[in-house]
Amino acid sequence: MIALKPAKGLLLVAEPSIIGDASFNRSVVLIAEHSENGSIGFILNKVLDFTLRELIPELDKNFKVYNGGPVEQDNLYFIHKVPDLIPESVEIANGIFWGGNFDAVKELIMKGLITEKEIRFFLGYSGWDAPQLKEELDSNSWIITTHQDARDIIERPYRSFWKDKMIELGGNYMLWSNAPENPSYN
Repeated sequence: MIALKPAKGLLLVAEPSIIGDASFNRSVVLIAEHSENGSIGFILNKVLDFTLRELIPELDKNFKVYNGGPVEQDNLYFIHKVPDLIPESVEIANGIFWGGNFDAVKELIMKGLITEKEIRFFLGYSGWDAPQLKEELDSNSWIITTHQDARDIIERPYRSFWKDKMIELGGNYMLWSNAPENPSYN
């Protein structure tokens, strides 16, 4: 396997050894931005216990909201695959975009012109300064991997995402795919 370096559009998959970290245990993080100054990403597989309607009552839709990470958890972020409908979007990878005009998003939701298969909301984000992510990679906290179709990331079932990545990685990781979340329960 070729060792990848962090880059926009790649995934950080939590090593099975990350135990006890509520945010990152068994997390799959989409890297939305990466530069010499640091990285920003969104945890793709940690759904929260409330919906978009509970955060913004005028949006009468029960879109899931995900824990994007431990930074700025009082801010709402989103990724999507409809840049033609959402102005000011920033491309992360081929077919997947971050942010854009939130007034346009609200209007699209109210009119039923955008679905959960096209947009995903997050409270907070995951952030690393330049040396921090390198240190975590050097200590084998993360595996950097690709995802075959970036546009599929939004529709991907969040419950099995980490397990599916363990199976894709193969070898010893396959053993972890069926292990309990807390190995002491084994």
